[in-house]
Amino acid sequence: MAEVVFYEKPGCVGNARQKKLLEEAGHRLIVRDLLSTVWTDQTLRPFFGERPVAEWFNRSAPAVKSGAVNPDALGEDEALALLLADPLLIRRPLMRVGDRRACGFDADAVDAWIGLARKPGGNIEGCPKADMKPCPVPVGG
Repeated sequence: MAEVVFYEKPGCVGNARQKKLLEEAGHRLIVRDLLSTVWTDQTLRPFFGERPVAEWFNRSAPAVKSGAVNPDALGEDEALALLLADPLLIRRPLMRVGDRRACGFDADAVDAWIGLARKPGGNIEGCPKADMKPCPVPVGG
């Protein structure tokens, strides 16, 4: 099975569900805190691959939900600057296996990439608390 470097927001319920799916498939997880990792444009950009800029963003982030940040209206350089300044905006999780990187958790894509033991029911990527207040930023984060 694969060794997966998994960047999460500590305490995120969605990330916990995603990690469980990966562990059930026998993958070894190296879990890192997405919010406290020191990112640069060179270290962050490869996770987005060929995705459109708007898909780099966590649609549940408070700044996106409030309309303060509009991912659909941003160019690559402006988007990277915002993501580096506020990691809560980064679509989660970020994952690395070997030299390949990805953002988000599309179960079909993850299954095709490294394999899953089972397919989840429902949306495994979006925040299950979408109608609630945003999760607090972890202490020290």
